[in-house]
Amino acid sequence: ATGSSDKTVRLWDTESGAFGHTLEGHTDGVRSVVYSPSGTQIASGSIDSTVRLWDAESGVPGRILEGHLRWVNSVVYLPSGAQIATGSTDKTVRLWDTESGALGRTLEGHVGCVTSVVYSPSGTQIASGSGDRTVRLWDAESGAPMHILRGHTDWVNSVAYSPSGGQLASGSSDKTVRVWDAQSGRAVHTLERHTEDVSSVVYSPSGSQIASGSRDKTVCLWDAESRALVRILHGHTSYVFSVEYSPSGAQIASSSFDKMVRLWDVASGQCRAVIGGFDEGVFSVTWKTILDSTYLVTGSGDKVVRQWQVIEEGGEIQMRLRWVSPHGELNVKDILLEGVRGLSVMNETLLKQHGVLLLKKTEGSLVASSEEDFDAISSSDEE
Repeated sequence: ATGSSDKTVRLWDTESGAFGHTLEGHTDGVRSVVYSPSGTQIASGSIDSTVRLWDAESGVPGRILEGHLRWVNSVVYLPSGAQIATGSTDKTVRLWDTESGALGRTLEGHVGCVTSVVYSPSGTQIASGSGDRTVRLWDAESGAPMHILRGHTDWVNSVAYSPSGGQLASGSSDKTVRVWDAQSGRAVHTLERHTEDVSSVVYSPSGSQIASGSRDKTVCLWDAESRALVRILHGHTSYVFSVEYSPSGAQIASSSFDKMVRLWDVASGQCRAVIGGFDEGVFSVTWKTILDSTYLVTGSGDKVVRQWQVIEEGGEIQMRLRWVSPHGELNVKDILLEGVRGLSVMNETLLKQHGVLLLKKTEGSLVASSEEDFDAISSSDEE
């Protein structure tokens, strides 16, 4: 396998769960990745101040949303998919038209960087968390401010609505998770156990549980009704940046500065799978089920967005890398790849254009992708 943070392309063995190609896209670390509600598109926000849209199936790049003056820390789709909201270090929340990429409203009011932004399940409200220690609620249609939630004593790093939309959770560098009434802005409860900054907070799909990831290297699971601590997940060796439940709620993915993504079983707390191979910390992780397949997307400090397919067979979980932020130039040449499986037509064409010979595996045999390839491979074998 080859790979680097210097805009190169990586090709990985499929059996080990690492298969794909890396192409240039963002010019700095990827801070946030998210699927569209339909699952057909992915948006990524970066330290390079841009938001990029990608085709979720092929990885083909779409529009680049430009307008923020500093890092884009958070990206989220309106539940209908028609709009994207982004939060930035430039202290603003910006709203974009998904189809045209046009910038709509800019929500101003925070006096510190916006670290997290999220739509309510109904799509009528937006919540944003900030380094100014507050959470602000906005009317999603008009952009008008609704409430300012005060109580945290340090940066608010993450905000999340409950599935019903009735409550909002916020994670802060003051080491706490606070739960708020989303309509009145009233503080409901404070969850305390972490010993360092809380970087990420999320509700389970059923709304019965809250997960929080922290700089203390752990993930805490809380009962959303009783607010009791259910369990602590240990395994990461550095900051936990992002936590996200699977669509079924049976698993949690956590990403960390330790350059790893871990998949956990919610019921037992057991770590089911570990994804490595990143050059930098993994800032963001998100799930999506498309038809009968489950996918995971990661955004990391090595400037790359990756999509993984989660495959569960015989009680074991395998992660297969499907694509890696396809944009820019493919920086491989004159390479022979054996046992290639699952390449899209676009990816196969790109590889051939750069002199890569593909040996596809068919019923245990290696088959050249063309007569010319076969001749070249045969000659190579004779030598």
